[in-house]
Order: sequence, then structure tokens, then C-alpha cells
Amino acid sequence: MPSHSAADGERPVRVLIVDDQAMIRAGFAALLDAQPGLTVVGTADDGLGITDIVRRTRPDIVLMDIRMPKVNGLDATRAVREAPGEPPRVIMLTTFDADEYVFAALRAGASGFLLKDSPPEELVHAVHVVAAGDALLSPKVTRSLIADFAARPADAPRGDHSLTPLTERELDVMRLVARGYSNGEIAQELFVAEQTVKTHVSRILGKLGLRDRTQMVIAAYESGLVRAQS
Repeated sequence: MPSHSAADGERPVRVLIVDDQAMIRAGFAALLDAQPGLTVVGTADDGLGITDIVRRTRPDIVLMDIRMPKVNGLDATRAVREAPGEPPRVIMLTTFDADEYVFAALRAGASGFLLKDSPPEELVHAVHVVAAGDALLSPKVTRSLIADFAARPADAPRGDHSLTPLTERELDVMRLVARGYSNGEIAQELFVAEQTVKTHVSRILGKLGLRDRTQMVIAAYESGLVRAQS
């Protein structure tokens, strides 16, 4: 597959596509490989042997089907994220906007979700967003997370997330992040500059030792900061 140079000589974002449907793999590969700053370094039809594939292709982003016959996307994502070194970020591919595995996939280390029938520009945007270190959580996925928490027994294990280090404004930002708001939307809601929101998000991640916004959303629900009915 051809490699495309990023602007200003930067290394292009390397993408690996893992999906058991040949047409999905071929279509996504053709689309992404044609974009400036992106290059598809490989495809695979299952999560079996995923760590070897990642080691060989060295992707920055893995587009991972959540449902595959031998090793599903959950187990494959967990294996990728737990591998030694600096693991690639994973975007889960799903057919349903309320997939029953949303929460489990985020806990496994996925940085976001994308519907397989999303418009092409959304796929390209998703890869750039996650490659830049952000997480991709649409309002639909956030609602699915809320539904998942609402369905869990009251005595179900919750994560050990202490929010004591956070200021009141940081808690406000975290609540809105957990509800699927973008930085721009949070800025409008709190009447502050978008850069101020980015600073708050960065400080929250640092104080709580979280990897990205996805983990922040999980921490917000598990700590009780955001409840399913709120």
C-alpha cells in the first residue's frame, strides 16, 4: 500500500484495520490510504495473533471490529493495550450505536467507538482525533454508557476513583465530558474559552492518573459524579 507523507514532513499516522468482513477492510483501507497524512500499514480478518501483527506493522491507530469469530475485539484490544512498549490506540468498529459491549470495550482500553456505516469524513476525522491523543465518544455512545450503568445492580463493583484532588470547576468540566460534550460545547456551557477547557481536561487527567477522556467518562460514572438518571 502506498505511504502518504503528512504536512511539513511529519510522519503519517499509521493505521491497522482488523475486521472479519473483507469489504469493510478493503473499503476502509482504500479511503484512509488516499488521505494526506494517513497510511494503512496492514489489515487482518481476526483478533487472533493481534500482538504479533501490531509488532510487525507498528500502527498508531487500530480500527478494531468488536465482533469477530475467533478472537473478538474486546480480547484483542486488551491484548494490544497490555503489550509492552507504547501501544497503539484503538477505535472500536460496531454495527450498533447501543452495542452491549460498549462499556467492556472502553474498560479494555479502546479510545472510542465508530459505527461502520458512518460517513467517510467521520472515519477520517475519528482517526485524526484519536491519533492526536483525544478520545472519541459520541453522545450516542455516552447514552449507551449511561444505560449500561442504569442496568447494573446497585451492589455491582465500581471502580476506585477518588475525585478529592479536583477543584469545583474541574468537577464541572468532568461532568460535561461524561455527558458527551466537546471542548467547544463545554466552553459555551461554562462561559469560558475553549483553551481553558483543554487546560482543565489536561489537569483532570493528570491529577487522576487517567489516559484520556474515555477513562475520564468511566471514572465519572464509577465515582458517582455522574449518575444514570442525571
